[in-house]
Amino acid sequence: MTTPKQDGYFMPAEWHPHTACWMAWPCAAETFSKAPLDLEAAHMAAKNCYAEVAKAISRFEPIYMLTNREDLDETRLLCGPEVKVIESEIDDGWLRDSGPTFVINKTGDVAGVDWVFNGWGNRYPHELDDRVAGDLLGRLNVERYDCPLVLEGGGIHVDGEGTLLVTESCQLNKNRNPDLSKTEIENYLKEYLNVEKIIWLNGNRQQSDTDGHIDGLASFIRPGRVLLAVSDDPTHPDYATFQENRQILIGNTDAHGRPINIVEITEPYEITDTDVHVKGIYVNFYMANGGIILPAFDFPDYDQAALEIFRREFPHHQIVQLPTRILLFGGGNIHCITQQQPGPCQ
Repeated sequence: MTTPKQDGYFMPAEWHPHTACWMAWPCAAETFSKAPLDLEAAHMAAKNCYAEVAKAISRFEPIYMLTNREDLDETRLLCGPEVKVIESEIDDGWLRDSGPTFVINKTGDVAGVDWVFNGWGNRYPHELDDRVAGDLLGRLNVERYDCPLVLEGGGIHVDGEGTLLVTESCQLNKNRNPDLSKTEIENYLKEYLNVEKIIWLNGNRQQSDTDGHIDGLASFIRPGRVLLAVSDDPTHPDYATFQENRQILIGNTDAHGRPINIVEITEPYEITDTDVHVKGIYVNFYMANGGIILPAFDFPDYDQAALEIFRREFPHHQIVQLPTRILLFGGGNIHCITQQQPGPCQ
């Protein structure tokens, strides 16, 4: 069997034009059990939040929501007519991680990589979600590349020009690919994403069910430019990780030898009265066709500062900032629940 690289495919950057965006309904109430609400109220708040994210994306590109049969009516009611609801068997609603990674070639074709999904290191039920990527690619009738590597989409971020960001705490974790060396994992990433240079950052596995996904720490916003999570609070659980990642990127270069230019964005943090750690992650946003769907976390000064940074960095995009604090209690945010389907190369 060939690989995407051998067939001329590559993973494009998130600013490449999209044909659509895909999401999956948050059907597992227990995902939000850490929220300072009773479980039913927390679950409903999460469902309403998903619906608002989907409706915001629909302003810029087609949006599809996968949902279980028993949730079809509720999903349609909350999402409204702008969102196309599709019946599918799912365990939960984090499609960035369970869904396919789309790749394109320069002759106008789109295909998808179907990674192995093991519920973030066998932490959560995943039998249905492990089949989602293959089912979705079959629905779209595009070529599927079945990769034996355990990987979640939130663990990778590319510039579309040969450079990949990943974290050691996640991708080298023995709960993912215990029998593979770092070099072997790199070889899979290079073959299935068609990248030339991999920059390994650090994550904080003690503070994350994902073991420190890259999309909670850094993201390419254009070639040679990385949005990097930082904190001015030494008590922040990721403070040391943020410092280490800044040092890794300073003086580093991308696949074309360009220096990495860092845009720092300060992430808020607090401990609730119920002793739950709340960490804002503004780097966890969605880049749509002409729009940015940006989270807000009920930290007014930080939310406003983040909005101003995005307005500066994306002057030609419409910035839509939505309150998504509830998603933090489930372990992620806007980027984690969305998956872009790129259009073919122009």
